[in-house]
Amino acid sequence: MTLPQAFFAYIGGMIVVLSLLVVTRKNPVHSVMWMLLLFVHIAALYLFLNAEFLAAIQIIVYAGAILVLFLFVIMLLNLRKEETEKRFQRQWPFGAGIGVVLAVFFVLIVGKIDVIPPLGQYSIDAIRSEGHIMTVGKVLYTEFLLPFEIASLILLVAIIGAVVLAKKRVE
Repeated sequence: MTLPQAFFAYIGGMIVVLSLLVVTRKNPVHSVMWMLLLFVHIAALYLFLNAEFLAAIQIIVYAGAILVLFLFVIMLLNLRKEETEKRFQRQWPFGAGIGVVLAVFFVLIVGKIDVIPPLGQYSIDAIRSEGHIMTVGKVLYTEFLLPFEIASLILLVAIIGAVVLAKKRVE
């Protein structure tokens, strides 16, 4: 195993482990702290893939803004009851069985993959000559314009819904 493969295996394994830690902790503040470490590892994966701009955005937007928003929401809610109740009481054997079945299917599917896709038009040299931000912008606003616009409309609907729900009724 070469050094890049070992680094990728470490990052991938830590992302899986940290994801599990985020969803299984009883204390929501601890979950957010594990999520911070998860976002840092995802940014390291972006750096490994020569996407420095995406790594910086990952740290600034997700590790900065989104995590602060999560912490504010957690502090505004009264979550003491959640910490004292038992979790995964009767469902864990069923969930563990489903997880084992999915893991077996995943291993079987990944074991059959032996085709390396052809290289696209954006090689490392082409990206370096053009710049990361220019390349991301070209791809986002040409090939993926429709999904980008659909995502922006969904976010707009969510914002309008949040404003309508938070607005006090004036009678």
